[in-house]
Amino acid sequence: MNFNKELFLELKPVKIKFILTITFGLLAAVTTILLAFNLSKIISDVFLFNSSLESVYPIIYIFLSLAALKSLLVWIQNYFAAKIVAYIKIEFRRRILKKIEAHGGINLKSERAGELVNTLLNGIDKLDDYLSKFLPQVFLSVFIPLLVLIFVFPIDWLTALVFIITAPIIPLFMFLIGSMAEKLNKKQWQTLSRMSAYFFDVLQGAVTLKLFNRTNDVLLKIEEISETFRIKTLKVLKIAFLSALVLEIAATISVAIVAVEIGLRLLSGNFIFSDALFILIIAPEFYLPFRVLGTSYHAGMDGISAFERVAEIFNYKNSNQLSNQTHLELSPLSAIRFENVSFTYPNRTSKSLNHISLIIEPQKINAIVGKSGGGKSTLINMLLGFLEPDDGNIFIDKIDFSTVTKEKWRNNISWLPQAPFIYAKSILENIKIAKPNAAFDEVVIAAQNARIHNFIESLPNAYNTFVGENGIKLSGGEIQRIALARAYLRDTPLLIVDEPTANLDPIVEEEIIKDMYRLFSNKTVIVIAHRLNTIINADRIIVLDDGKILDIGHHTELLERNLFYRSLVNPSGEWS
Repeated sequence: MNFNKELFLELKPVKIKFILTITFGLLAAVTTILLAFNLSKIISDVFLFNSSLESVYPIIYIFLSLAALKSLLVWIQNYFAAKIVAYIKIEFRRRILKKIEAHGGINLKSERAGELVNTLLNGIDKLDDYLSKFLPQVFLSVFIPLLVLIFVFPIDWLTALVFIITAPIIPLFMFLIGSMAEKLNKKQWQTLSRMSAYFFDVLQGAVTLKLFNRTNDVLLKIEEISETFRIKTLKVLKIAFLSALVLEIAATISVAIVAVEIGLRLLSGNFIFSDALFILIIAPEFYLPFRVLGTSYHAGMDGISAFERVAEIFNYKNSNQLSNQTHLELSPLSAIRFENVSFTYPNRTSKSLNHISLIIEPQKINAIVGKSGGGKSTLINMLLGFLEPDDGNIFIDKIDFSTVTKEKWRNNISWLPQAPFIYAKSILENIKIAKPNAAFDEVVIAAQNARIHNFIESLPNAYNTFVGENGIKLSGGEIQRIALARAYLRDTPLLIVDEPTANLDPIVEEEIIKDMYRLFSNKTVIVIAHRLNTIINADRIIVLDDGKILDIGHHTELLERNLFYRSLVNPSGEWS
C-alpha cells in the first residue's frame, strides 16, 4: 500500500476535517445502499405484485430524497477534502520558504533554483490527488465494503461469503502492479525536476550561451531531456492503464460470479426476487471503493514522490530551531562578542572558523580582511543568524545569541551586499523593502542621502519606474545606490557591509564610499573588505586567515607589524 506515515502525520492540524471527509463518504455509501434497497422494492412491487404507480409514490419520494441527500453528502465530502488540500499546500509552501529564509540560502546553495521552484509549485500541487482522493479512499475501501457486508449478510450469507473471498483480489493486483510502477514514477519525477532546473539555468544564462554560440547545443540538450521525460511518462501511463484494465476485469468477474450464483438460486425458487435484485444492484458498489482506490493509487504515487523531495528540504538543519526565546533590541552601545567560536561546513574537514575570539566594538567601523575562503563570510552569516557555531558562543552584551529570535534580531541589521538583488518591481517598492511601512517622504530622504534621487526624478515615471528583472534597466552604480538608499531608510544600529564597490569603476566607487561613510556615523559597522580604500579609515581591522584571527589593529599599525596583512595590499589598492 502506497501509504506514507510521515505525510499522514502532517494531517494532524486538520484531523477533524479528515475525519469528516471519511464520515461523509461513509454516509454517502449508506444512502447508496438505501437507494439500492428502495429501487429493488419499487421494481419488485410494480412488476411482480402489479402495484399501481400511485401506491409506490411514497417509496419514489424516499428514493428521490435519498438521491438528493447523497449528492449533498458527496459535495460536503469533497468540500472538506479541498479544505485539507488547501491547508497542506499553503503550509508546505510556507515551511519551504521559511526554511530558505532561515538558512539565507547558505545550506541550500547546492540546490538548483529551477528544481526548488518545481518542488515549490508543481511538487506540492502533486499532493492534490493523494490528499483528497487516495488517502481518504484508503479508509473508505475498508469501511464501505464492511458496511455492505453488514446489510448483505442477514439477507444471504452465501453472497457475503463470495464478497469476502473475492474482495482481496483487487487490492492484490493493485499492489503487484503498483510496485512495478513505483520506481518508474520516481524516475519520472526526478527527470521532471532536472528538466525544470535545466530550463531555468538556460533562461538565466541565455546571454552567455548566445555570446559563446552554444544555442544549438542547448536546444539539442533540451530535446534530449524532453524525449527522456516523454519516454518515462509513457512508461508510467502504460502501467497505469494496465492497472485500470486489470482492476476492471477483476471487479467485473467478481460481480459476474455473484450474479451467476444468485441467478441460479433465483431460478430454482429459493430466493426472494427483491432481495436478489437488491444484492445485484449493490454488488458493484461493494467493489467500487477498491476500483477507485486503484485509480487513485498512481496519483498517490505521484504525491509520494513529490513529498519525498519536499521532505528533503524540510529536513535541512534549521539554524533557528534553538532560537525562540529572547526578543533583542540592539542598543547603539551594544558590543558583539565571539568566544572560542568554531564552525565546519558539512562534507568538509577543515574548519571555516577555528576557535576565534574577538569583540565587535560598538559605534566603530570594524573591517574584516583576508584571502578568499578565510572565514569572513562565515562569520557574517553567523551574525545574520543563518549559521550556528559548532563550538563556542556569541554574545550581544551579556545575552547568549543562540537564545535570540533571529527574525527579531534581523530588525537591528542593515545589509549592504556586494551584489544587491533588485526585484522586478518599481524603484519605490525596491527601496521600501527595507521598511515596508515607510512614508514616501522617508523614501525620498533616503534616496537623497544615497544620491540617487535626482536620477529617479529624471525618469518618466520617477519612483514608479519599473526596473525589470534583476534591475536590468539600471547600471551597476545605480543598483548600488538603491541598496544604499535601503540602508539609509532602514537606519539600524548595526550595519553589515560586503564591499559594495567591488564591481564599480573608480569614480563611482569613490562617490559611493563617501556616501557610505556618512551612513556609518554613530553605528556599529562590520565591513568585509576587498579593496584597500574601503577600509583604510576603519577604526579596527581584523585580519583573518584559514579561520583564525592573525591580528587586530589600524591600517598603519598592521602594515608595520604584520607580514600577512602587508602581503594582502598591492600598489593598485587591491588585495593580492
